[in-house]
Amino acid sequence: MNLFKKKKYIRMNPPETVSVSEIEAPSIPDGLWIKCQHCDKTIYTKEINEYKICPNCGYHFRLTAKERIDLIADENSFKEWDSNMIAKNPMDYPDYDKIISKAQLKTELKDAVITGCCKIGEYDAVLAVMDSHFMMASMGSVVGEKITRAIERATEYQLPVIIFTASGGARMQEGIISLMQMAKTSSALNRHSKAGLLYISVITDPTTGGVSASFASLGDIILSEPNATIGFAGRRVIEGTINEKLPDEFQTAEFQLEHGFLDKIVPRTEMKNTLTQLLKLHCQKGENEDE
Repeated sequence: MNLFKKKKYIRMNPPETVSVSEIEAPSIPDGLWIKCQHCDKTIYTKEINEYKICPNCGYHFRLTAKERIDLIADENSFKEWDSNMIAKNPMDYPDYDKIISKAQLKTELKDAVITGCCKIGEYDAVLAVMDSHFMMASMGSVVGEKITRAIERATEYQLPVIIFTASGGARMQEGIISLMQMAKTSSALNRHSKAGLLYISVITDPTTGGVSASFASLGDIILSEPNATIGFAGRRVIEGTINEKLPDEFQTAEFQLEHGFLDKIVPRTEMKNTLTQLLKLHCQKGENEDE
């Protein structure tokens, strides 16, 4: 019987297997997309102009010091001071020199602040801008010294001072020398104030620790960008100390404005115009006094 006879089938050779690595993946250039930390939406980088603001929620991305100077100072008016000042290792902290060198290579800065003089809306001013990309703009001896020198020169030249702050706090690799910068910068600002000169503090994200406890809080006028983190100690430290739950918006610029710490929250697109108006009012006051 042919009932159980094996049937003949046509054999087909299977296709050659191809490894995943051999399949050509689509090529997407690096940096083409960026994720907003505030609304979690993915943004095409070309949608973000030089102001670096999220088009969906208005979140202000962090700027480098050079980017901020380009936005604030009149074109080709900024002249940098003390550009070659470099930190030493006063506490012989292990690998501190390597840490500094790595930050310098990453940011193309000598340290976490750029200082100099410029024109803003055609008004002369001394400008200091901190850069959070350099060791989270921690305040060490160089940051404190450069800011102090800038303030002292402003006092000598009878110019207003504008400082854009951003910092994670004191640079503890330099120990007590880092903490001394709080008193040094504050003393320089006191002399500047006694000379009847204007100091505007512009707080950006984040400004915490020793910087918030010194020159960031001493402005005749204190401005901030929206949603900037402003505080001294961290949330967990404070909650553990007072044994209470803090509000969700605690340590935001909006919270600080509501409680009287800030004079105004200014979007980045309006910052230069706001500073120009303040400098104009200050100059008019000086002219009237002379008369």
